[in-house]
Amino acid sequence: MDDISAMSFEDAMAALEKVVRDLEQGQVTLEASIALYERGAQLRSHCDKLLKAAEDRVEKITLSETGEAVSTQPLEGQ
Repeated sequence: MDDISAMSFEDAMAALEKVVRDLEQGQVTLEASIALYERGAQLRSHCDKLLKAAEDRVEKITLSETGEAVSTQPLEGQ
């Protein structure tokens, strides 16, 4: 399985959607279902983290008097 921490938001969402489809189909064993559920929880957490980081970046955009984005401040630690 792919390293979740290295996934982009889009890749993680696609993987999460696949996990949900696989679970909904019910064609996997109990053990496989548990593993899929755990992976889904990790993917959701990763997506939440990436989304929060994106929201923080958007909030740091500085606008000029005319409303144009003139600069951004990098997130702390990046």
